[in-house]
Amino acid sequence: MMLKDKGQTPHPFVHEVDLTAAQRAQGLILGVVLFPVRVTLATLFFLLMWPIARLRLAGLSEAERAEPVQGWRRGLFHHIILFLSRAVFFSVGFLWIKVRGRQAGLREAPVLAVAPHSGFLDMLVLCATGLPTVVSRSENSKLPVVGALLEFNQAVLVNRKDPESRKKCVSQIRERVTSDGRWPQMLMFPEGTTTNGRALLKFKPGAFLAGVPVQPVLLHYPSEPDTVRWTWKGLSWLGALWHTTSQIYTSVTVEFLPVYTPSQEEKENPDLYAENVQKLMAKALGVPATDYVMEGRFPVKKLGKLSLPLEPPAQETLKLLHKHGLTNARVETVMNDMIDSCHSGQSAMVTADHLTSILGLKDRKTAVKICSLYSKDDAVDMRQVCLSVSAVSGFRSLESLIHTAFTWFDADQDGFLSADDLSGLMGALVGIPQYDIGEMFSALTTRGRPTEASLQDLLMTHPVYRKVFTEYLRSSGLADGNHNGILNGKLNCNNGIYNGYGSTNRKSD
Repeated sequence: MMLKDKGQTPHPFVHEVDLTAAQRAQGLILGVVLFPVRVTLATLFFLLMWPIARLRLAGLSEAERAEPVQGWRRGLFHHIILFLSRAVFFSVGFLWIKVRGRQAGLREAPVLAVAPHSGFLDMLVLCATGLPTVVSRSENSKLPVVGALLEFNQAVLVNRKDPESRKKCVSQIRERVTSDGRWPQMLMFPEGTTTNGRALLKFKPGAFLAGVPVQPVLLHYPSEPDTVRWTWKGLSWLGALWHTTSQIYTSVTVEFLPVYTPSQEEKENPDLYAENVQKLMAKALGVPATDYVMEGRFPVKKLGKLSLPLEPPAQETLKLLHKHGLTNARVETVMNDMIDSCHSGQSAMVTADHLTSILGLKDRKTAVKICSLYSKDDAVDMRQVCLSVSAVSGFRSLESLIHTAFTWFDADQDGFLSADDLSGLMGALVGIPQYDIGEMFSALTTRGRPTEASLQDLLMTHPVYRKVFTEYLRSSGLADGNHNGILNGKLNCNNGIYNGYGSTNRKSD
């Protein structure tokens, strides 16, 4: 059996199982027998954990629950839950867990940093590490059984949308990992989301904020097919469960690397600490260490503090329009008409029905799909569509695009950009919102007042931000069919526009 990603690129957020007819038949036969039996057994063990997990903290006050559980409550219930947890994973086909290296003690390494993070089945690492405490989304505490297990674990809960909750989470993590052994070890997945394991994402700094030693832990799934991955696109969680339980067994190796003790510089700079541990783990895995992250619902590459989507909405929009018979010339005409429409003072927000008419599409489904690339609703800001599509396609020069964007996003029309104006402008150019614009705005204001000329100068000469145009926006790879313009993990720069800053001689609007 072979597992392949679509396309020719090591896109870390896409994973699909590509099986021959014979392999599918074999999996179907085994799955019909093994899937119901294994899922039933795993569910039974899972449900058995529910009341036992609740008993651990039963009768304790809120103040007592905020302290590490001790005594008979820890010893008795801990071993029962550990046994049942292992039984769950044994049931779904992980008949044994191979361990390499030695797990460090609590005082040696208060934090275990695990990567790569592949899916919900990664939780089996808790069995191999003795059920350390974890960090989880607060929403998970309301789920049946899972909520009880998080309570049992005394997990740190965080609402990612609430700044106060995030601050409290950081405070709790610091307190626990610097408690000199009062709290158990903490286990974290610093990538923050799941991938296909072919590259390591940029590590989030949470595990490294306290500046204490961490032990890197690697997860290997050597079995073929590799069915455990559950990513942004590709195999669903149910598909991963079906394919995994349809195998006679699934191999996994948990590898403990030597403890990493941070330098003084790393203690003072958690981002540097996280980056160095990421590089160390990537080298041990034999995969690239990237600056890719999942931000909201978009997988992105970080350029400075800007977020550049790995699958730019504009490129996907162009593919859809070409698929439906629109030539480059027709697309250029439509984009120019949209720009003229926005200049005329008409509302920039359009519904999918209106977009169908504007683009001259034969069916509404394509317009709905285009809207979904930019927003969660069946409506889209025309400025985002026409600016981003014009940017990646080369229909207009850089000067023309910046002039148009500056005119639209200079909210009070005083000739100067505020930080919010710049956020909207850059979000429209790259196709997704830009929330952390402070660094770029600071770089802009160091060149004088934030005028159109200053912005032009920044985007043409700044060593970081000029790459938005010279390397990123024009690296669509559409001409040669390269998926997302990413070749061997690197952005394709062959279509850069540094010389002349544009591919047309169209005058500025």
